[in-house]
Amino acid sequence: MLDIKWIRENPQALAEALAKRPSYAASAQSTVDDVLARDEARRAHLGELQAKQERRNAASKEIGNAMRDKNMELAETLKSEVNEIKAFIQNGEARERELDKALADALSVLPNVPLPDVPLGADEHDNVEVRRFGEDLIAARQPRMGNKPKEHFEIGERLGMMDFERAAKLSGSRFTVLSGRLARLERALGQFMLDTHTTEHGYTEVQPPLMVRDEVMFGTGQLPKFRSDLFVAKTLPLGRAAPWGEDLPYEFRKMQPLLFDYLFDNEPRENVQSAIDELAKTHKELAASVSEAYLGRDLYLIPTAEVPLTNLVREEITAHDKLPLRMTALTPCFRSEAGSAGRDTRGMLRQHQFYKVELVSITDQESSLAEHERMTECAEAVLRKLELPFRTVALCTGDMGFGAQKTYDIEVWLPGQNSYREISSCSVCGDFQARRMNARYKDKDGKGNLFVHTLNGSGTAVGRALIAVMENYQNEDGSVTIPEVLKPYMGGLERIESK
Repeated sequence: MLDIKWIRENPQALAEALAKRPSYAASAQSTVDDVLARDEARRAHLGELQAKQERRNAASKEIGNAMRDKNMELAETLKSEVNEIKAFIQNGEARERELDKALADALSVLPNVPLPDVPLGADEHDNVEVRRFGEDLIAARQPRMGNKPKEHFEIGERLGMMDFERAAKLSGSRFTVLSGRLARLERALGQFMLDTHTTEHGYTEVQPPLMVRDEVMFGTGQLPKFRSDLFVAKTLPLGRAAPWGEDLPYEFRKMQPLLFDYLFDNEPRENVQSAIDELAKTHKELAASVSEAYLGRDLYLIPTAEVPLTNLVREEITAHDKLPLRMTALTPCFRSEAGSAGRDTRGMLRQHQFYKVELVSITDQESSLAEHERMTECAEAVLRKLELPFRTVALCTGDMGFGAQKTYDIEVWLPGQNSYREISSCSVCGDFQARRMNARYKDKDGKGNLFVHTLNGSGTAVGRALIAVMENYQNEDGSVTIPEVLKPYMGGLERIESK
């Protein structure tokens, strides 16, 4: 999330930054104007509330003076004024919440501001290549592949270890069943990547939850803008014991008649939600329990381990000497691929469920750009060890993700497609996610608190690495040679052959 103070002071800079992103090009200025108008309305209302509160305090003192002077007429007039002010303030606090939400809603869908060195462009065709690796490997391997290298799904089906038809019977399209040595090869790739990042690159392995709350998805930027890309698991109301009893806080006990009426359909859901939101201001955990018990809750399946790993520092203040934090996780990832209809429909290149090794770094504000280069090199190192040809590109403004300041994509060579395809994406986000999570650190002097900078990258996508190994190490007879670095993970196996 962007800093509203920065937006107030730099409206033109924001408009110019938004205009660099094609989806905002036509509406950049109007978007900024709308945010500023919401901010001004909120500030004006707060100013009026403050003035009313000051007048109420002054009038209360004047009532005392009037009573002391036995000027009962003036005292009654002042009492009437105070009562009117109290009513205004009570209504004004509700209006304040409306204005707060209106501003927060507008800020929550604004994308991050690209760094000055990000290439300008409309889409992936305008990305800028930074470096390549392995062109000699491409040429050297060509003779053993035959005249026309096969795509991974042709190889996998011929081996009898990759089954899309049975997967479709179980779960529909964009799922795969791997078996035998191909299943082991995918597992080997994930373990190899984890071992590389933890033993050579200084990352700490984490095993995070695979389902998270909506505020966690908000923290890393998936919500509210990209809800359609997510899978959600719903728990039903009264799925567990509801909190109850006289020993609970008064703020909750006064809600009990409302909750009772709701159970018998005598109270609308929105009234219960408003009461729970009010309770959360003073008793956050209790409010969460009440919400789950009476309204149910949504838990989102993670689209990437970036989500839980980054949120490990949410609502915390990290000591400066603990930074940088470097974390890695091998997890399943779940994506609806809502905008990918008709793309990569054959094979396992674009799946609803896939494994990925994620890299996340939490840094201070001075170190994030250097950490971005380091993270990208760590991801590249995996492909170098596997001897998979790749190229690294700097994404242009039109191809860069919502929360990123700058992104490098690593694209691996797939001879079956005769093209490079993305296998890793490494992004620096500045304090964009930190503001959404309220994640801060102590400055070097230990006096002030600053927002951390966050980075995330794939180290790498395991399923796509399997595809790349199958296509780059394929032999004309249909077998697949095992890369040297994976042989210890495959029990010394030299190649995978058909059953």
